[in-house]
Amino acid sequence: MGAQLLNGLALGVLLLVLSSGLALIFGLRGVVNFAHGALYMLAAYVGLSISVHTSFWFALCATPVCFAVLGVLLDRYGLRFLTSRGPLDLVLLTFGLTYVITDIVQTIWGTQPRSFPAPSGLEGSLQFLGISYPTYRLFLIGVGLLVGAALIVWLRVSRTGLYVRASSFDRTVAGVVGVDVDRVSATVVGLGAALAGLAGVLAGPYLSLSTSMGVDILVLTFIVVVVGGLGSIGGAMIVALVLGLLGTVGSVVTPEVAPYVPYLLMLFVLLFRPQGLAGRRTT
Repeated sequence: MGAQLLNGLALGVLLLVLSSGLALIFGLRGVVNFAHGALYMLAAYVGLSISVHTSFWFALCATPVCFAVLGVLLDRYGLRFLTSRGPLDLVLLTFGLTYVITDIVQTIWGTQPRSFPAPSGLEGSLQFLGISYPTYRLFLIGVGLLVGAALIVWLRVSRTGLYVRASSFDRTVAGVVGVDVDRVSATVVGLGAALAGLAGVLAGPYLSLSTSMGVDILVLTFIVVVVGGLGSIGGAMIVALVLGLLGTVGSVVTPEVAPYVPYLLMLFVLLFRPQGLAGRRTT
């Protein structure tokens, strides 16, 4: 059971990193970014290619930076350009990007699943809490929790984090008092894309790479954001960890019911607490 709990925690922290980026973008832009899963998938393949020619550690640092730039460009020449046209156009933009990115991945890397070996120094297993557990998964848990903690501190302590929270509550008022809302939006979308890039590289040695991996995890990510509360970073983080643990432990205790637990939880929240467990952070 100890190994299953750690497996659930590993999946949970991966969802934590990915859903934090999605919640950030929705909280400020009010956009349901359907391309988030595709960015995660693309990052996994990009990270694989970079690691083959350099190292996993360089890929882990370089890929999020590249995707942050991609996110800034998406905000500047996509989301900001269509803001005045209504939410449907924004949804169609991100939905269309999913197909474009998937086609790019299939053209460059093909449709066959790929394996991403564990980096040097993180192969094999370690004795942890009396059990033998893969070293890389322990590394994944540690990095995911560290990223979540750093994101919360950044939002609470830094000036930019203050601007992000102010703009999330009311963009108009934030602009009136001197906040450069467009610049903050570019920062948030860039950070959200960077988190998707980081999650993709981290997932490489943990999961097999396939062109459907983005769609598979995007559904769970949306459930995390909805259950946690649209726009609530803390709520998304907590729900991500809980769903990871419930899904993995449930697959052992009640394997027939475990696949439906996330959907049942979302149904319960939508019926009895539609603002999410942590409450909505945006109007």
